[in-house]
Amino acid sequence: MVGHKLSKKSLVLRYGLTTAVMLIMIFPFIYLVMHSFADWDQVDRQIIPSSFSLRSWTWLFGDSSTSANAPWLGAFINTIIVATIATFLMLGFALMVAYALAKIEFKGKKMVNNVILFQMFFPAIILLIPQFLMVTKVGLLDSYAGMIIPTALSLWAIFMYTNFFKAIPDTLIEAAKLDGANDLTILFKIVLPMSRSITTVIFLFLYTDRWTNLLWDMIVSKSDETVTLNVLISQMFGPYATYPGPMYAASVVLTLPLIVLFLLFSKQFQKGMQFTLK
Repeated sequence: MVGHKLSKKSLVLRYGLTTAVMLIMIFPFIYLVMHSFADWDQVDRQIIPSSFSLRSWTWLFGDSSTSANAPWLGAFINTIIVATIATFLMLGFALMVAYALAKIEFKGKKMVNNVILFQMFFPAIILLIPQFLMVTKVGLLDSYAGMIIPTALSLWAIFMYTNFFKAIPDTLIEAAKLDGANDLTILFKIVLPMSRSITTVIFLFLYTDRWTNLLWDMIVSKSDETVTLNVLISQMFGPYATYPGPMYAASVVLTLPLIVLFLLFSKQFQKGMQFTLK
């Protein structure tokens, strides 16, 4: 009986600690949402605002003379375009390279594997200046292509797919080849459907990383036509420092799509994570 009571106390303690940790983790987002709807004289004055309004949101997306100078809606659309195209390019390249490394024998395969592993641990910031000079030289500065192409390859995604594809039986691939299927058909008609869970994990991580990318977009984007939302938010301590309410609203806009994506693909994400943790 005593042991039963102790176990119940232990369970309550565990749930209490878990709840406390979760609240600490999500509180910044709760704070963000509350102050995006707070009256401007309440923003950052107290933890829970005493009065609320839509002023920050109408300033952000409305037709006022102040917000017209900041292309918030255009920046949001730019972020969607850049993140979506770059992510699908990363997925496509990763699928083809990983399939070749896992299922096709070719000369130099071991060297390619070693280069990928080495590059994964190579500080990416070292390549920032050469990438910028190349983008400038070919005339892609201040363009979608300049923001997308240099970020369109993920070595991490190649590594994850390669390990997954190695677990697919070679007999399945050989049987498909006997039926007349080529490698591309096998990849997209057989292997890819079998990789749905791991693809969800890779997609969510890649999309989140590209969506929140700041440094490269800040370097390449030079005008309102190409600026992304995270670059505008980074100006919180610059020309828009006197508008913290709209900055919170813009941060909610930046965060919300990622939450929606995760909720939509949460089941597949959990299945894929079970594989990655094995």
